[in-house]
Amino acid sequence: MASRNDKPRYVACMSNEGYPASLVTRRLYRCVADPDAEREGMLRVIDESGEDYLYPAHLFLVIDLPHAIEKAFQKAG
Repeated sequence: MASRNDKPRYVACMSNEGYPASLVTRRLYRCVADPDAEREGMLRVIDESGEDYLYPAHLFLVIDLPHAIEKAFQKAG
């Protein structure tokens, strides 16, 4: 998957089963590269707390954002 030097990756939360306080369904989250976790079927996601935590990958869909939206997200911080 992506390395830490690659552009940010985003995922859409499709289910928050087991994590209702941390994840909101149909919300976009930034995904932090963690190859070890990904080999175990997990994704490192910056959740509602603003911190990154590991979540089961099956809760998310990795999405490709249009270039204009990626730029706007980068400017927003």
